[in-house]
Amino acid sequence: MRIAVTGSIATDHLMTFPGRFAEQFLADKLEKISLSFLVDDLEIRRGGVAANISFGLGCLGLVPMLVGSVGHDFAEYRSWLEAHGVDTSRVRESAVHQTARFVCTTDADHNQIASFYSGAMGEDADLDISALSGQADLVLIGAGNPAAMLSLTSQCRTLGIPFAADTSQQLATLDGGQIRQLVDGAAYLFSNDYEASLTEHKTGWSAAELTSKVGVRVTTLGADGARVDVAGAEPVFAGPVKDVTPVEPTGSGDAFRAGFLAAVAWGLGLERAAQLGNLVAVQALEVAGPQEYELVPAQFAARCARSYGPEAAGELAAHFS
Repeated sequence: MRIAVTGSIATDHLMTFPGRFAEQFLADKLEKISLSFLVDDLEIRRGGVAANISFGLGCLGLVPMLVGSVGHDFAEYRSWLEAHGVDTSRVRESAVHQTARFVCTTDADHNQIASFYSGAMGEDADLDISALSGQADLVLIGAGNPAAMLSLTSQCRTLGIPFAADTSQQLATLDGGQIRQLVDGAAYLFSNDYEASLTEHKTGWSAAELTSKVGVRVTTLGADGARVDVAGAEPVFAGPVKDVTPVEPTGSGDAFRAGFLAAVAWGLGLERAAQLGNLVAVQALEVAGPQEYELVPAQFAARCARSYGPEAAGELAAHFS
């Protein structure tokens, strides 16, 4: 199974604020916020939704096709991704813009405040994926340029290529009609618990209606694991991974998607897919930076066995070694 991944390709500038954002906001002054946070450190990491997911898929032994736009400053990043199994031949280089940049501050409660400079990603609206017809079995439409997300989803429908909807960070920008266009008919819909509720609110669809619009609805639940819904069937739950030591949450959701889709590509069931998603997500959660984790087969299998039992570990280990 070949998976193409679209969405942002960016450099992440990650900072840590030792206090709590919630203690700095005054309820009666929210319309006039003027705040500056003195942070402890700065980590500059490779990131972007599409690149993060592709990295995870590559680490799991797949050869994902990364699709997107970057700047002339991408050469080193390209080499890094290719060294981790990512096909970057469909990444186009802008003649005028730099690669997109994500600037994020995380507080002591792992809440985040971030800004995103789109840069070359602004040119993604011009991407043509007709060449993927016959090559990609699934296209993940990740968060990125909203116009590009809509265009790429429309192209998938026209070309008859199954697609996965992953609106995530762009939900705040998209209106209800746009979200309905991005979600309706998706083979998979990914969101966290908050994003799931926001999607229902903005589209006007109930939980059951939203589930009926897609093939498989996948909702990550943070420390509670993940839930998978298919219309007409009982929900599938994958509990949390045991003994997790959180360091920095950026990219953990992308890692989950990589794990889930890798299991799908291997032909495994939805429970195993959610379990693998959880396992890869905590690998990202336990390091600073969305592409700084390593997947060591023996250690990974042992962790899977502790969390989900020897049968799950055996099934996953048969594909990842």
